[in-house]
Amino acid sequence: MRVMGHEEGVNSVREITTECAKKNIGQLTLYAFSNENWKRSKTEVNFLMRMLKKFLIAERKTIEDNDIRLKTIGRTEALPDGVKKELSISMEESKNNKGMILCLALNYGGRTEIIDATIKLAADVKKGVRKLKDIDDDVFEEYMYTAGMSDPDLLIRTGGEMRVSNFLLWEVSYAELWFTSVYWPEFKKKHLEEALSDYAKRERRYGGLIE
Repeated sequence: MRVMGHEEGVNSVREITTECAKKNIGQLTLYAFSNENWKRSKTEVNFLMRMLKKFLIAERKTIEDNDIRLKTIGRTEALPDGVKKELSISMEESKNNKGMILCLALNYGGRTEIIDATIKLAADVKKGVRKLKDIDDDVFEEYMYTAGMSDPDLLIRTGGEMRVSNFLLWEVSYAELWFTSVYWPEFKKKHLEEALSDYAKRERRYGGLIE
């Protein structure tokens, strides 16, 4: 059953990605594989890696047809060589596309991202590239996996869970949150429309006041 769920989840990825691209949404980030997912059975992890490799090959036409740029965040160096190869090919082939950015979070964790950024920043401080007095939000963001990307405006959490589960902890500080009991394999265009409609009704103040 878990295998069937993963396979149907790929169909949801295709449908939601295509719909977001048609709506001219600037960026869609999908939590594809967390660094905690390695704790699952070896059989399931191996299946997920094979499925990811197959997805990267099969969806190149979808990516090209929708003018999508593929990017990734996470400790991708730990992924299997076959996956890294296909990921590199897909990103290279789509790098000049001008449409939506599709960002796959692979071997990703929000805490790990902050730790990795801190290590890189500390190394630059030690080398004299950065000065402690100059470090602020903008400087720190330059060391994040998501450097150069936009922070999310909307975070959609499926499956009835009421938590962000270590996803983009820094980046979602001001994002609107939308929760649904629908599991990702069943999450389709109509659910996306519902989330976007609800988001459109919200007031975003970023700590300020609406006059």
